[in-house]
Amino acid sequence: MGRTSDAKERLLEAALDLIWERSYGVVTIDNICEAAKVKKGSFYYFFSSKAELAVATLNNHWANYGRAKWDEMFSPSLPPLVRIRTFMQSVHDSQEEIRAEYGRVLGCPCFCLGTELAHDDEALRSVAQDILAKQLRYFESAIRDAQAEGVVNPGDASMKARCLFALFEGSLAQARIQDDLEILRTLPDTAMDLLGVAPANIPACLPKVSCAAAAATSPASAPAGSPVSAPDIAATPSLATA
Repeated sequence: MGRTSDAKERLLEAALDLIWERSYGVVTIDNICEAAKVKKGSFYYFFSSKAELAVATLNNHWANYGRAKWDEMFSPSLPPLVRIRTFMQSVHDSQEEIRAEYGRVLGCPCFCLGTELAHDDEALRSVAQDILAKQLRYFESAIRDAQAEGVVNPGDASMKARCLFALFEGSLAQARIQDDLEILRTLPDTAMDLLGVAPANIPACLPKVSCAAAAATSPASAPAGSPVSAPDIAATPSLATA
């Protein structure tokens, strides 16, 4: 029996890194094959085009990394405002790690690729839109829970979530354009201001290593017998945190 090849996985990883760091338009199939150490013939065995690879890259990243990270940081076992503040803090922290590795702030790969190609490739636009819509629902769920606890004023939770999501993605875009982490440093406090949270109700962000303890002691604990997934926010730079 022949050796199992990991060429497809290497192509997916190389494409994500290169397109995120540079741009979809600049990166060529040759660049991706070279970075992945895969022959061009093997590329076309798996993908018919660079666009098809880009779609697979976004889907693969969300399925195998992004969704799990968002599930952890927005765990219902954590108080809703802690979820939001800790996530916003993780945006700065992950981009700080990314800058140390790549030499500059890169922002959100899904948002960057979506804005670059929204009018040029329907399949890419569709998958980026779908992933961003899923991320938006995490914010809406946390806001509804915060409203139920009385720490966020009643009102259209969907609209509030869209405003919060625009703060998140817009700040990431500005940080990438200006290569400036300071734009992200105030996100946790700005999010609370945007939601109109009273100072007395503003929680601290979770320390990177204490999320499990916080989940275990949270008053908004999960139903008895259900698994609790505690976030390890510092584990890997998020591609958003994407």
